Amino acid sequence: MIGSLFAGMIGLNVNSTAMTVLGDNIANVNTTAFKSNRSSFSNILSQSLAGGGGNDVGRGVQFQGTTPMWTQGSIENTNNPTDMAINGAGFFVLQDANGSDFYTRAGEFHFNNDGDLVNLGGLNVQGYEVTAVNPDGSLALGTIANINVPGQSSSPPSASTTMSIDINLDATEAVLGTYATTITVYDSLGNAIPLTLTLTKNAANDWTAVPTVPTGVVTTPATDVSITNANLTFDANGDLNAGAGDPVITLSNLISGANDVSITWDVYDTALASNGDITQYSAPSITTFQIQDGYTSGTLRGVDVDDAGVVTGSFSNGQVTPLFQLVLADFPSYYGLSKMGENLYAESRASGQALPGAPQSGRLGSISTSAIEMSNVDLAQEFVKMITTQRAFQANSRVITTSDEILNELINLKR
Repeated sequence: MIGSLFAGMIGLNVNSTAMTVLGDNIANVNTTAFKSNRSSFSNILSQSLAGGGGNDVGRGVQFQGTTPMWTQGSIENTNNPTDMAINGAGFFVLQDANGSDFYTRAGEFHFNNDGDLVNLGGLNVQGYEVTAVNPDGSLALGTIANINVPGQSSSPPSASTTMSIDINLDATEAVLGTYATTITVYDSLGNAIPLTLTLTKNAANDWTAVPTVPTGVVTTPATDVSITNANLTFDANGDLNAGAGDPVITLSNLISGANDVSITWDVYDTALASNGDITQYSAPSITTFQIQDGYTSGTLRGVDVDDAGVVTGSFSNGQVTPLFQLVLADFPSYYGLSKMGENLYAESRASGQALPGAPQSGRLGSISTSAIEMSNVDLAQEFVKMITTQRAFQANSRVITTSDEILNELINLKR
């Protein structure tokens, strides 16, 4: 009888612990990216009454531990552009002031007063520094560092190097007639320079371009503004004939102190045939499109994050510049991660070493921006477990009371 009392008492304790696990799950039903836990039980080593199998008597139950349920939580959209959710495997990587790494699925981030992207606890979000944008559009990534985008960030100016203009020159224009078009270009200091191209008809199907700039841009306009391959000739269909090469416009001795500007006017393709931008048809001379690659300096206007985790700065000069790419971490075993509280996990021997990488690489998931991952707690399931746990607790208490009654009867045998 004494043994059954202890078995019932152990059952009470174990089911009380299981109820605590259920209560923790329910309490965290609205906790960002919380992963519910499942209680696991095991029997205690049995006592053998006859030294062999078939006569073993159980000694009760023990609490084996909890198992986190690593299923994906639902994604909830928010209005905060720095909120992020991982759609798939992986963890955000955070770092404290001592350089210790922590991992989380909770992506409620914001920029602090130093321009650092941090979580609600002030830990720095980690990312790869973008060192360059490759010609194919892919990113060249540097080392992992704190994602930092100061509000006073600026985009340096870039001098114009190429330009393209779509022009039709009137085929009925009289000899020595002209057509002028103006495009704004930039020097190395970001100064905007109105560059005017005056095209003069020399003879039928023959035109010459002359560039000019306003007074005060160059020291000596007559010699400091020049152009190569300035002659343009057309065939009987109004199409530009093949030329010796694209015209190159040079601005020298700029009064602003900027470097000389050399701009290639894109007129021909790689085979030196017309690219179709300039025509000579019997219609009024007109410019329908123009573009150049220079720009002035700009200040940061906003920050955006895409589904690949690329943090991009938008600047007042129209430039959109990739600055960082979020780093995610994967682990050989999620079940071995150490829970640190505040939605944080730490690496352990049981989890294996962190495997960092960019979103959408390997097993790692993508990033959902302006969104957070919700808890994966299933309330209906938790309430059912609560009922069964309550009944198990109640049943174990009956074992104790029944054992007590049997002991009481045994004691009363003496009377």
